[in-house]
Amino acid sequence: MSYSFLELAHDVLIQSSIPLTHQEIWQAGEDGGLVGKINTAGKTPWRSLGARLYVDVRDNIDSLFIKIGSRPARFFLKEREAELPKDAVKRIEKEEIKKETEKTAFCERDLHPLLTYFAYANPAFNRGRSIYTKTVYHEKSSKSGYNEWIHPDMVGFYLPLEDWHPNVLELNKVSDNNSLRLFSFELKKSLSKRNYRESFFQTVSNSSWAHEGYLVAVDILQDDDFISEIERLSLSFGIGVIQLDPSDIDSSTVLYPARVKPYLDWDTIHKLCEQNTDFEKFLQDVKIDFESRRIHKSEYDEIVIDIDDYIANNIRI
Repeated sequence: MSYSFLELAHDVLIQSSIPLTHQEIWQAGEDGGLVGKINTAGKTPWRSLGARLYVDVRDNIDSLFIKIGSRPARFFLKEREAELPKDAVKRIEKEEIKKETEKTAFCERDLHPLLTYFAYANPAFNRGRSIYTKTVYHEKSSKSGYNEWIHPDMVGFYLPLEDWHPNVLELNKVSDNNSLRLFSFELKKSLSKRNYRESFFQTVSNSSWAHEGYLVAVDILQDDDFISEIERLSLSFGIGVIQLDPSDIDSSTVLYPARVKPYLDWDTIHKLCEQNTDFEKFLQDVKIDFESRRIHKSEYDEIVIDIDDYIANNIRI
């Protein structure tokens, strides 16, 4: 008889001193070399593990497992239930917050070169286009108190100077559907139940002017209910979600693409120009590049060539 998902869960939990989510059980099984014993062709076996555990706890009166808490649910061995303190879930969540803080000891702005590299080099995002980015420093704004809800952390643009025939570019100048594409990015070190709503609606607020708006993070809570909520918000408001992976920057992914707006919000762009010199300078440089048909790369954030070396020295994962 083949090794089952529930047997894997039992073998992991018998070694664990705390309840674990099904994703954590699967990861522990991977670390312990147990998952190779399971015969499965599914692309998301950890979800199959979660389904088996949920059903077993709910429907099997003789289940070896108990479910602790919800959103996310954690599992533990029924025979060891007496070992758990009454406030087990609160203690676990408090420890997770502590670990999250320690894990992301770097600053959000340390992530800017990663996003610059990603936007320029990752074909899953840029689809072969050369997208350049620029950091917008909130502290340069003329009005304080509302900056984080008005200004994105970074902006980006694409011009098809190398992709289109010169005559097409000239004709495009007089059309009402300009080839220019502007991007807005809000960066966070992590997304969890504690901050995802504020982070998401902050992104909605400060990206309304652009063709595409993205919420970008390194650590995103891997919980099915949480991911489903992020997906719902993305689809409802058209905000894209990018997960940067410092351990392998080329494996960074667009979890959900942004909904492309056909037109720019010129009133908001005007307001941003009045309040922030970085944003005003960005638009000036893009205009100059479009008119001269040449990208002046020195005016935008540097694309770090040895990005792995930068990550090792600054992110220190």
